[in-house]
Parts: sequence; C-alpha cells; structure tokens
Amino acid sequence: MRKLFYILLTFSILYTISARVFADGIRHMHYNLMYYTENGPDDCNASTNNLNTKDQAFKRIVKEIMPDVLTVNELGKGNVYSQRILDNVLNTDGIDYFAFVSSPANPSTSISICNGLFYDTRKLMLHSTFHVTTSGTYFNAYRMYYRSRELAQGDTAFITFIVCHLKAGNGYEDTRYAQAQQLMNRLVSIGRADNYVLCGDFNIYNASEPAYQHFVHHANPLVRFYDPIDREGEWYNNPEFADIFTQSTHAGGSNYCFSGGGMDNRFDFILVSEFILNGYSKIHCLPSTYQAFGQDGIRRNGSIIDPTNTCVSSVIANALYNMSDHLPVILEYQLDATLAVEDAVLSLPVSVVNPVGEQLLLTTHFAHDERLSLELFGIDGRLLQRDERSVGAGTTHLSQNFPHPAGAYLLRLTDAQGRATVQKIVKW
Repeated sequence: MRKLFYILLTFSILYTISARVFADGIRHMHYNLMYYTENGPDDCNASTNNLNTKDQAFKRIVKEIMPDVLTVNELGKGNVYSQRILDNVLNTDGIDYFAFVSSPANPSTSISICNGLFYDTRKLMLHSTFHVTTSGTYFNAYRMYYRSRELAQGDTAFITFIVCHLKAGNGYEDTRYAQAQQLMNRLVSIGRADNYVLCGDFNIYNASEPAYQHFVHHANPLVRFYDPIDREGEWYNNPEFADIFTQSTHAGGSNYCFSGGGMDNRFDFILVSEFILNGYSKIHCLPSTYQAFGQDGIRRNGSIIDPTNTCVSSVIANALYNMSDHLPVILEYQLDATLAVEDAVLSLPVSVVNPVGEQLLLTTHFAHDERLSLELFGIDGRLLQRDERSVGAGTTHLSQNFPHPAGAYLLRLTDAQGRATVQKIVKW
C-alpha cells in the first residue's frame, strides 16, 4: 500500500509539473513580404517596391517582434534573396544565429516568388522537408526539431511548419479548394498525427469558403487543423473581425504594387493541428499570443498609419506600411520539457505508438532478455492497469489490450533493475 501511495504521489507531481512547467518557447511570425524580389510585376519595381527600403522596414519589424521562426510568402526565387534577408535583416546588430531553409519553388517560369522559412539555430534544427505541388503554387513543409538539453539521449520535440500561398482573387474559390485538397490528401497519405502548423496567405474571404472548411473540418481528425483563436466567421469587411484583419496596410488605389482598399480582409493565418492545440506531443500553442501585429482593430477600411495606430509606435507603423500590404501574424508555442527530462534520466529503449487505439503497441530494443512492467495511470493519478511482459534480446514488438475511453494517460514502463520511463499517451 505504501509503495502504491508513493507511485501515485510521484505521478501527481509529474502531472502537475508537466502541465505547468516549460523549458522554453518558440515565437512564430508569418509574413507575406509582398514581392521581395527584383523580378516582380511591372508595378512592383525599384521605385515602388525598393528592396533597400523594404530591408530597413523589415529589420525594424523583426527587431520589435523577435521571432524564433519566420515563415514567409512572396520571397524571390533563389537563395540570393534568402541570404539578403539574413545579411540585412536577421543577422544584424551582433546577431549571427539565424539560418534559412532552401525551398524548392514552383518551376513555372511565370512565377518569380516562393515560400520560405528562417529559424534561430540556437533553438531549432531542420530534420526534413517535403512539398506538395498544386496549380500555381507549392505547399512547402519543414519538419524541425528542438535543440533540447536531452538531444544527445535522442529526446526532443518535432514541429512541422507548412507554408502556403493560395490562389488570389474572387472567382477562384474552386482553385483554392483544389489546392487545399492536395495538401490534405498528402497529409493523410503520411498517415500520422503530428505537431503540424499551417500558415500562409490563404486569400480566403470568409470561413464558408470550401478551402477553409476542408482545412478545419476535414473528415480525418489526425490531419484536421484548428484556428487557435476560434474566430471562424464571415470575415470580409466585417467590423466584428477588424482586430484580426491583415490586408491591406494601404488605403489608396491599387495602381502601384501595394494593394489598396485598407484593412478589410483576414487573408493571413496560422492554424494548428489538434496535437499542438492540446499539447499532446510536447508542444502546445498559446492562443492568447495570437495577433495580427500592428492591428488595433480601429482601422477598418483604413491604412495601418491613418488613423494614428494605438498599439505600435509610429516608427513601427510606418515600417509595416512601407514593407508590405499585409501584416505579420504571430503565435507562440511552449515546449513541455518535463517528459524530456524524465525520459533522459530514466530512459529505456522502448518506443510507443501514439496515439493508441484498441491496442497499445510498443517496440523494445534490449541487449538481453528482460522483464518489463507496464503501469497505466489516469491523469488523476489512479492506477488503471498493470501488466508484466517478457521481452527478448533485440527488437521485440508487443501489443496490449487498451479497453479505456478516449483521453490522455500516463504510461510507466519499468525493467527488472528498476529503471523506468514515463510517457504521456493519448487515445482518440
């Protein structure tokens, strides 16, 4: 009885810590750079869209936000423009730790821009990339891993940023829907739930558009996306959503590069998978940090500088005005490091398939025959199930009945020497 008491006490403390103590955070900034290239359309030239002017404005914005991850649309093709952003914007004033990921761009010769990702190498590293080809654009996906203190023991957190730029304009709803379908089909084919972030310029006017509905109400819950701030609605020119409008920073005509019309659209988004929304796999988002940067909610159909901006300084407001006809969108994520520490100190060569179904599936990699104890606890500390299994040397695959309802659980695995590891598992 005393042993059970201490086990329950340990899990109670572990659960409290894992829910409330975080080692680090990631600030994510997404931004449509509005033709950051010298090869834009005729009305976006060295006079109306000068890169030197953009660099000065961009640097002010970045220094104000201080992102750890920067995802972008409308970046010029070729690494020369990514390198320019590093040299003139990110790695300046004594900073030297940002890097970029080379992004394959749509090979169409008529398209001079692509998506991109920049990151703080002190916190994140690139694991892999993939892209999804659609009509007129790519979805670029970047799977990153966190440089945790436990990385040497193989313990880290993964997050995949998917950057898109959907077809612009009224009348292209079907095209945007087809593009959304191509991405979601690819995620379904990957076949796993993950820490996915979908960000970009969706060019969607209202939540009723089929592309948006396909993202957030997809039939497969493993790949479905969620709006962190839960602001689904008919956005276009609706004063109820003025605080999240991201386009346009200019209220004048659209006869030169920058789109006019003032703030009346929510075009730019950061959506997250359920894993990130609920923190199922070491990373979760903080919805209260989501913002259209520079948007104070009182400039419907007005520019970012008129009337006077009440949430950023005039210097920053003018930088937003000069940089792009879109506003950046920001979201922060926190990393649950408690499980990482626990796994590093008390590690066992066991991997668990997560989320679980009717069977709990494990794979062990012991150097010799071993006796393994499995204890399942509810998040309230109650012991729900205890079993012992013999495993052989080498790789062994185990399956265990899991007759428990959907929810979150803690699984403790202990070998004959008393070494243990704890993993949070989820059943849909």
